[in-house]
Amino acid sequence: MRLDRTLRRWGMWAFIAVMVLSPHAASADTITPDRIAAALSKLEALAEGVVADGGVPGLAIGVVHDDKVIFLKGFGHREAGKPEAVDVDTVFQIASLSKPVSATIVAALVSDEIVSWDAKIADLDPGFRLSEPYPTSELTVRDLFAHRSGLPGTAGDDLEGIGYDRAEILHRLRFVPSMSSFRAGYSYSNFGLTEGAVAAAKPTGKPWEEIAEEKLYRPLGMASTSSRHADFIKHANRAALHVKIDGAWAAKVKRDPDAQAPAGGVSSTARDLSQWVRLVLGNGVYDGKPLIAADALAETHVPLMTRGKNPVSGGESFYGLGWNIEFGRHGLSWGHAGAFSVGARTLVTLFPEEKLGIVIVANAFSTGVPEGLSDSFADMAFDGKIEKDWVKAWDDTYAGLFGPAVAAAKATYAAPPSPASAAGPASAYKGRYFNDFIGDVVVSSEGDGLVLKVGPDGARSYSLEHFDRDMFLTYPDAETPDAPSGVSFVVGPDGKASAITVEFLDGNHLGTLRRVGD
Repeated sequence: MRLDRTLRRWGMWAFIAVMVLSPHAASADTITPDRIAAALSKLEALAEGVVADGGVPGLAIGVVHDDKVIFLKGFGHREAGKPEAVDVDTVFQIASLSKPVSATIVAALVSDEIVSWDAKIADLDPGFRLSEPYPTSELTVRDLFAHRSGLPGTAGDDLEGIGYDRAEILHRLRFVPSMSSFRAGYSYSNFGLTEGAVAAAKPTGKPWEEIAEEKLYRPLGMASTSSRHADFIKHANRAALHVKIDGAWAAKVKRDPDAQAPAGGVSSTARDLSQWVRLVLGNGVYDGKPLIAADALAETHVPLMTRGKNPVSGGESFYGLGWNIEFGRHGLSWGHAGAFSVGARTLVTLFPEEKLGIVIVANAFSTGVPEGLSDSFADMAFDGKIEKDWVKAWDDTYAGLFGPAVAAAKATYAAPPSPASAAGPASAYKGRYFNDFIGDVVVSSEGDGLVLKVGPDGARSYSLEHFDRDMFLTYPDAETPDAPSGVSFVVGPDGKASAITVEFLDGNHLGTLRRVGD
């Protein structure tokens, strides 16, 4: 608890120091009605241009100022190549924009004195474990929402990808070694935050999804918002996910994020999210009525963990509880982005001193369009002019983050050694393999080749293509179907594989499994 108090104190002093020292702290006097009107006109033109140029198939935007929704519009199409237009009530999957939404829900629980940010997970959810006893015993809701538990960032994402449900994924996090000392490092974790939310809801005796409706969606009239994927797919007016295939947007893959609903499973509209923005900028007051205690909500905006600099605009960035807190060229902002690699991009940016906020939801990945539009709007609102082409700057940043990784995978397995060694007989590799984290992996024959089956009851099946000797390739990513991943075997003196390493499940060095049977 002493360390926790110290870190919280450091976070508050960082907040104060940067606000005092920042030469870019803005005054609310700069946000004049004329400037806002000009900014909205430019924002609309930029959004229309981005869609017309193929930057995204569709998007929707909401802008709030002084507790009023001053702009709300949809652009483009719900699905590329189809006529249905995006409007302000089109439902989008908002991906990690779910995190600050969920932080607001927990703040409502804290406000109602159902739980506290410093409640221990061991008390709320005694069955949950980290890999070490001390962090397990001291872990709090605050730790998980600040991404400082020590869990590696991708822990559990791999299990979700092969079909495990939330309960099983959270149970298996105990097998993941910490990547940093407890509370000493920032590591963005979908399933860490998910556990924080689920645990916070435990005292109510109700599931997280029901609490989300009860504490936030219904009170704000967010009738099209849900934390259940089944509700999303019931909407006829919903946006498809898009990835680029041969230079064109294609609605190729669907995504069910229920396992990590608090971290990435919310679906919503620009209209609904604008009401949430009003609540947050109103410090918990909505339509003149206090819904969440200001101090409970304020805890989410205390900068606890440093994130370095914004990669494009250069502002100093911190993480609070489900929120990024940034001190940039326009002063203090609160925000969060969201992305599904299978086709979603979202963003919220709030300037609390000016009571100004923008939320953007788009139906494509990868793209920097939400950030580019948000930064352009902020420049216009604060300065009356746009500093540079922010859409291009952010697009270039995203291309630099994701393009090289795919290219490197292709280059690694571009061609087998010459001459390549022949594979052993199929019987050498066929069998069942196991470790505590991944569970069972089965290699079996199918037609003239081998297949790898992973997940509960072999839920996911991947063909294996021979590469060299005891190394095979598979293509696990639906959105990048030509990106290979290695599957290698260790073959013993008896001519049978004793172990298998599945590269696409080895991000946390837990992708090696031992043979346990034929």
